[in-house]
Amino acid sequence: MPRFEEERLLDEDAGPLVRPYTVSGGRTTPTAAFDLLSLVRSTGRMRPSQLEAEQAAVLLLCHEPVSVAEIAAHLRLPAMVVKVLLSDLVEDGAVTAHAPEAALDPTDLNLLEALLNGLQRRL
Repeated sequence: MPRFEEERLLDEDAGPLVRPYTVSGGRTTPTAAFDLLSLVRSTGRMRPSQLEAEQAAVLLLCHEPVSVAEIAAHLRLPAMVVKVLLSDLVEDGAVTAHAPEAALDPTDLNLLEALLNGLQRRL
């Protein structure tokens, strides 16, 4: 795991000592539209050292395409906070985002079986 997760301020009883809205500068609405399944990838135009800690953490996770939901899970932040951070990174040209394929049929048995098999392998 990246070092940034080790450096988080945590209290065993209270949890994170920094409120999520503080991470996004008090903003609750992203400037770009993201779905939880949107894939995000670093463009290589910015280095993590050029960014605030939370944005750097997001950028480190995006060296390969990763979904918004996965980023939120890794960082243990609400998805909306991650979307705000990603919006800033998209505006800065640090990441690109692509919406999920709309042509996928959520009732397709082959797709559902593949998803189930993938989840079972991970568990």
